[in-house]
Amino acid sequence: MGGERRVVRVGTRKSPLALWQTRWVIARLQEAWPGLHFEEVPMVTQGDLVLDRPLDQAGGRGLFVAEMEEALLAGRIDLAVHSMKDLPIELAPGLVLGPVPPRADPRDLFVSRQGWQSLAQLPPKARVGTSSPRRRAQLLAQRPDLEIVPVRGNLGTRLRKLEEGQVDGLVLAAAGLARMGYELAGFPLEPPLFLPAVGQGALALELRADDPWLRERLAPLGDPAATAEVAAERALLRHLGGGCHLPIAAWARASGDRLTLQARVISPDGARHLDGQLTGPLSEAASLGERLAGELLARGARDLL
Repeated sequence: MGGERRVVRVGTRKSPLALWQTRWVIARLQEAWPGLHFEEVPMVTQGDLVLDRPLDQAGGRGLFVAEMEEALLAGRIDLAVHSMKDLPIELAPGLVLGPVPPRADPRDLFVSRQGWQSLAQLPPKARVGTSSPRRRAQLLAQRPDLEIVPVRGNLGTRLRKLEEGQVDGLVLAAAGLARMGYELAGFPLEPPLFLPAVGQGALALELRADDPWLRERLAPLGDPAATAEVAAERALLRHLGGGCHLPIAAWARASGDRLTLQARVISPDGARHLDGQLTGPLSEAASLGERLAGELLARGARDLL
């Protein structure tokens, strides 16, 4: 595909958050390339259809991207916009990740109707909604008495369950709440006590490997700090052999030309965990992730997984 292309078709899930993220990306691209036309292509994925069981039982987060990867490879779309944490570690052959835009708050938030301000304030055996094994394990590590209730669906669906009193509290990504403009009574679950998911708060731009024309046009969206943070976290997860259905948490932060990566592998019941931390050059983000994973494996991480 040469330099004559004028229309770029951008695939997105139909959830309100996915549409917000895609429109944000298209708006940034339109600013950078006013001569191009960007067309939104909403798609329904398996992950949007299978809501009756947790993701790890339904097939993992890859459920949200398989249809979009297929459409990319078939040439029906040119670019797919995902939440980075939904993207499998191994992309379909022939596809690559573009630059990572500036990252939003990677932390989790605990929200409740009572406006509790710490996990310690929750009453005994409080019902907390989350379908994430990582969130579940870290909650139980601090409050083994909590009843963890699986909740799936988009943000609106989950918040409705809170409003209806099906759960006493929810753990949600701060970035998603901020992007959708929700201002809820809650408190951030702060690292290092509570570490986020790999790639949380970041967006993933996926395209065909044989499309350098588009890759070049995505460059203005790239943020070097976010790109390095995500590279370190995803390399850690790949090296641990993990997917989203394992309780693995990671948090990389760039500061100047240095990168600090913290990671946690935790047993599903939260009773046992292994933590590690490494700092290195920003330019060696991926190898930092691999090294930290190697250290955790040497200390017995495999037994927890």
